[in-house]
Amino acid sequence: MADQHYSYLDRLLHRLALHYRPIAEVSFDLDQSLVQSDPALIADRRHVFVSGLARAGTTILMRRFHATGRYRSLTYRDMPFVLAPNLWHKLSQMSRRNIERAERAHGDGLLVDADSPESLDEVFWRIFSGDDYIESDRLRPYAPDGEVIDGYVKYVNAILASQPPLDRYLSKNNNNILRLAAIQQAFPQSLIVIPFREPTQHAYSLLRQHVQFSKVQAGDTFTQSYMTWLGHHEFGLDHRPFEFGSDASVYKADTLNYWLRLWCETYEWLERSKPQAALFVGYEDLCTRPETWQRLAQLADISASEADNEPLRLSAATITADFDGALAGRAQSIYDRLLAQSRRDLTRVADKS
Repeated sequence: MADQHYSYLDRLLHRLALHYRPIAEVSFDLDQSLVQSDPALIADRRHVFVSGLARAGTTILMRRFHATGRYRSLTYRDMPFVLAPNLWHKLSQMSRRNIERAERAHGDGLLVDADSPESLDEVFWRIFSGDDYIESDRLRPYAPDGEVIDGYVKYVNAILASQPPLDRYLSKNNNNILRLAAIQQAFPQSLIVIPFREPTQHAYSLLRQHVQFSKVQAGDTFTQSYMTWLGHHEFGLDHRPFEFGSDASVYKADTLNYWLRLWCETYEWLERSKPQAALFVGYEDLCTRPETWQRLAQLADISASEADNEPLRLSAATITADFDGALAGRAQSIYDRLLAQSRRDLTRVADKS
């Protein structure tokens, strides 16, 4: 995460690599010229894609998969030339400057360093098809064309080529909910996991993050730019909500109702649109029902015990903000459906595997 310790040169490199589309495109093309492996060979592997509304447990779930040592994921060492992992490795020796392990900016107790996996591959989608889904005040679902999907397969192939012998990719990207069909098309054997969380607690967490990041960004324009370059519009001064064809929210982003409504709209959309093979996973179940992670590990063809160093924690905040009871009731009904579907589907597919 961007912070005040970034030097002038660091900030300049990030701006060049992430902000200027022609430079990003050239870096991608140059990197592709270094890759010798055939992207067709990785298309049918059991990659893992984690995607959902922010603060649903997506990061800790990604970290549990990553802790097994079976996956290549983009990390802070790949910054800022994330579209050129092989070229940047050669130029920087994989950015050997260490990042001291510290709590990430979200203030949620998760520690990060240079080798921590992070949500960075959204840069690809922003550069090559951002005009199709990123608007000035919202993000919309869309269907990338075949050329972009093929480019993404080549990109994942390049990421894997930069760190052999790892041959399975791990991505946590919340914006992927806008294009899950394309992810399934690109990697038909992949495991797509959609975490969800008890809605009132989830919405309250989003509200607090929005307030916190807005305060930070008000005093640090680079942090706001950094999040925009990475396609992180989940909260903060450049917040752009997902919109799925419904009317714009009547609530303000500094209210709990705003985030409860966004929760409802997002997960109702996912109920309707997710690929059949994609799996909903309740965060509360991950924390309290060990069989939930065990079944996910079984589906991913990994050992469940390999992720024990990434513990799951369940805590409930005292909600001090007002909210509409009817809206909360709508959210609870959706949550109950998702939980039932998650438990049913995890049992069914695990029994088949």
